[in-house]
Amino acid sequence: MAKASTGRTGRRVAIIGGLRTPFVKANTLFNDLSALDLGVIVVKELVQRYDLDPREVDQVVFGQVVPGLTAPSIAREVVLLSGLPRSVEAHTVARACATSIQTMVDAANSIALGLSEVAIAGGTESMSDPPVFTSRPLAHALVSASKAKDLPGRIKPFQRLKAKDLLPVPPAIAEFTTGLSMGDSAEKMAKENGITRREQDELTLASHQNASKAWKAGLFKDEVMTVAIPPKYAVLAERDNIVREDTSLEALSALKPVFDRRYGSVTAGNASPLTDGAGALLLMSEEKAKALGYEPLGYLRSYAFAATDPGDQLLQGPAYAAPIALDRAGLSLKDIDLVDMHEAFAAQVASNIQALASRSFNQKLGRSAPVGEVDRSRLNVNGGSLSIGHPFAATGARIIHQSLRELKRRNLAHALVTVCAQGGQGAAVVLERT
Repeated sequence: MAKASTGRTGRRVAIIGGLRTPFVKANTLFNDLSALDLGVIVVKELVQRYDLDPREVDQVVFGQVVPGLTAPSIAREVVLLSGLPRSVEAHTVARACATSIQTMVDAANSIALGLSEVAIAGGTESMSDPPVFTSRPLAHALVSASKAKDLPGRIKPFQRLKAKDLLPVPPAIAEFTTGLSMGDSAEKMAKENGITRREQDELTLASHQNASKAWKAGLFKDEVMTVAIPPKYAVLAERDNIVREDTSLEALSALKPVFDRRYGSVTAGNASPLTDGAGALLLMSEEKAKALGYEPLGYLRSYAFAATDPGDQLLQGPAYAAPIALDRAGLSLKDIDLVDMHEAFAAQVASNIQALASRSFNQKLGRSAPVGEVDRSRLNVNGGSLSIGHPFAATGARIIHQSLRELKRRNLAHALVTVCAQGGQGAAVVLERT
């Protein structure tokens, strides 16, 4: 189990605020925009909304889970294309669905150590523009042909190819070590943990209802920007297009299982959809924030990353990471006012909640008592990934900003954020307002 420094021995890290694009279903409004386009759009707008002098930014940490073929160093490209000074250093991060938790942590550690004063951290994803690879034989043939000096030499490498070698190779969706997809693993967890179909659908319904209420109440107006779609800029993306205001338990229960069609309970409804979007956070040292006249939304209290055997409970990482983050914060679950748990699958959320309250699970972790029961009325109060969507690298930034704004609205003190990630990993962050 990996353990990380909280940064508490260094300077206090202030989260000034954040911003995201609408999260939209893949192959819809953002169909013609790349992940880089979305990342540049959100960083440009973030700087403008917070009236930030670009010369104050000294670091950008950005991530992408499914990298494009044309801009693999996406953090640096975001700097170069967003109007920030070209002297701003940047690095690209990937930690699966916890990517923008990692970008935030990287920036925060630099600030805590006194290496940075003002940083932008975030992530971007376009599932409408996934990289499509050639087969290895075709790739070799292309390389050989490029080196040939005449036409016959350029043709010869392709004569050895078989028809199957011409087929495109999409990005892998299964765990390399287990061969199981995320959905297969969610189905496995549902069965092993006794998570019913009804509980999954109830969690999904709550997510949609909470997100719909938040949009109606105008709670996202300072969190979500409007994107004018090029090239004509006549179409506007103004809100998340996955939230279903009209869904019901009856509608969700009518959907058929996807991963185990005979005995399964994971459906397209209680799983997060493929999504396009980007999100970013603005971080400063507490001293710099005061000097520039910014009132932080909150502060990073602690964080933790942890991992488990992906062949066991792949998406159970939050239940391993959360107790470490709470211990490092010197808090218990009872001290936490809001919990925002990334909803990759409803089965995964239910399994992690169950594990946190389980004596036997916590004994396995060497803990004398359970972490505690999660109050469902304080869980994902403005919706989660099941309803809002899940652009892999942007979700962490969305959750952190969303949680801090809700703490402020309710005048509360602490939030716990968790994210499960590929490879059996989990991330947990404790946020505080004062």
